[in-house]
Amino acid sequence: MPDISLTTLVLLCLAAAAAGWIDAVVGGGGLLLLPALLLGLPHVQAAQILGTNKAVAIVGTSGAAVTYVRKAPVQVKTALRIGLAALAGSMGGAFFAAGISSDVLRPVIMVVLLGVAAFVMLRPNFGTAADAGKGPVTRARAVTAILLVGGGIGFYDGLFGPGTGTFLVLALTAVLHLDLVTASATAKIVNVCTNGGALAMFAYQGTVMWQLAALMAVFNLAGGMFGARMALRKGSEFVRGVLLVVVFSLVAKLAFDQWTA
Repeated sequence: MPDISLTTLVLLCLAAAAAGWIDAVVGGGGLLLLPALLLGLPHVQAAQILGTNKAVAIVGTSGAAVTYVRKAPVQVKTALRIGLAALAGSMGGAFFAAGISSDVLRPVIMVVLLGVAAFVMLRPNFGTAADAGKGPVTRARAVTAILLVGGGIGFYDGLFGPGTGTFLVLALTAVLHLDLVTASATAKIVNVCTNGGALAMFAYQGTVMWQLAALMAVFNLAGGMFGARMALRKGSEFVRGVLLVVVFSLVAKLAFDQWTA
């Protein structure tokens, strides 16, 4: 572990807790956690930052997934099928990541996110109990969920990463007709798999600061479990509000990165 001041360590742990909460409710915790690591550890190599970020995130995501599975109507088998495709996709994305410029991806992702925000705002019932369950989940939809949600978004997570949890929630809601709470719960299981695939690659490359990750993971786990309980208690309208905040924040962050690149 690099030499870190106590103040920086405390701030990183608080950022990990907040990121865990955001990730559990609607995804996008990396929007906070990754910049916090980059700012707090400016002299550490980017690969070590990314590896440590995944090691922290997978713990909080796993805790949130367990909390959701205990209390939400999650189809675990379906989530695991999507998750296995996501694991393979994330490892594939990580393999190609070195040859892809994030400068090319940022504008595309910003446009997609703005379209998502407009769609959610123009459809007030999106992801609510009134909207969920419309139409049967056919075999074609199930295959689409595995290939698009699992493989596609998993590949994106390994390739680039920001907003993966948010994309998972939105895609699962749209493809499988889930309400936002159930989609968040399912997304956590899938996200554990995407994080696991990427973490395996980083661990193999020796780019994880395990001591720092272990300490931050404790706070990330606490934030994730608290966020999952809050989402279950407050319901889809609460998740929808947080979703819009996270989407606009993610767009602002990507725009800032693009502007300063």
